[in-house]
Amino acid sequence: MGKKVTVVGAGFYGSTTAQRLAEYDVFDTVVITDIIEGKPEGLALDLNQSRPVEGFETKVVGVTTGKNGEGYEQIEGSDVVVITAGLPRKPGMSRMDLLETNARIVRQVAENVAKYAPNAVVIVVSNPLDEMTALAQLATQFPRNRVLGQAGMLDTARFTNFVAEALGVKVGSVRTLTLGSHGDTMVPVPSRSTVDGKPLRDVMPAEQIEELVVRTRNGGAEVVALLKTGSAYYAPSAAAARMARAVATDSGEVMPVCAWVDGEFGISGVYLGVEAEIGRDGVRRIVETPLDADEIESLKAAAEAVRAKQGDVANM
Repeated sequence: MGKKVTVVGAGFYGSTTAQRLAEYDVFDTVVITDIIEGKPEGLALDLNQSRPVEGFETKVVGVTTGKNGEGYEQIEGSDVVVITAGLPRKPGMSRMDLLETNARIVRQVAENVAKYAPNAVVIVVSNPLDEMTALAQLATQFPRNRVLGQAGMLDTARFTNFVAEALGVKVGSVRTLTLGSHGDTMVPVPSRSTVDGKPLRDVMPAEQIEELVVRTRNGGAEVVALLKTGSAYYAPSAAAARMARAVATDSGEVMPVCAWVDGEFGISGVYLGVEAEIGRDGVRRIVETPLDADEIESLKAAAEAVRAKQGDVANM
C-alpha cells in the first residue's frame, strides 16, 4: 500500500504544505481537509492540474470535514498527519492569545485522527506550538514519540537566513540551531552555529549575534506585522513538509523539533524544542546536543516556562 499524508487545514499554511508534499513525489496520496465547504476540493483540483507541469504523480484529494467528524474517514491509512488547523495570529497578538480557541480546534482534530488514522505520526504546527503539541498527544493518546511539533526547524531557518544576510554569504554556508520553546523562551544556540565551518562567534561580534537572536525570537511577529492580515507560511510549510518527508522515508535525519523530553539535558516530562532523529515512528531518539552551561540553563528555563502551560491544556 502506498504512502499517504494528510494536511488538516487548507489555509495558506496548509495548502502550501500540501503543495510541497505533493511535489516531493514520495507519497501516493496527499489529503487536504478543511471545514470550509469546497475549499479543499478546489485546491486539490488545482494542485492535480499542476502535475503535468511540475512532473509529479502524487494524487491530491480534498475533503470538506464537518463538526461531528464527517469526512475524516478519508484520512484512513495516513502515515503522517500535519495539523495546521486553527486561527493565525493578527498584529499585536501573541501566540498565547490563541490558546483557548485553538485548543478546542486541535482537540477535535486530534480525536478524529486517533479514530481514523490510529497508526499515523502527528506533526503539529498550530499555535501556541508547544502547548498544542502536548494537547494533541493527550487527545490522541498516541505514544509520545509519534506526536511532535514543528518549531525548531522554522526558527533555525530564520536564524540561518538572518546570519547569512548580515554577513553577505550563501545560506548554504551557514549552520545555526534553535532549541527551547517556540516563543519568548526560544533558545538560539550560538555555540553550535558556524559559517563555512568557523564558529559564529569568531566571525560576528557578540552584540550583533544577540541582535539576530532577538530578531529570530520575534521572527513570526515581524512577518505578521508586515502582512497585517495572516501570518507566515512559506518558511513554516517548508519546515513541516521536510519533517513529514523524513517520517515517510524513514530517513533518520536529525532535526530541531518539539518532542517529548524524558531525562535528556536533566529535563523530564515536557514537550520541548530539541534535536531529534526522525523516522517512520516519529522521534527515534532525542539527540543531546553539546551545549554551553548558559545554554543548558536557558533550555531548562524554557522547559519550566512551557511545563505549566502544557499542564493547563489537559482540561481544554
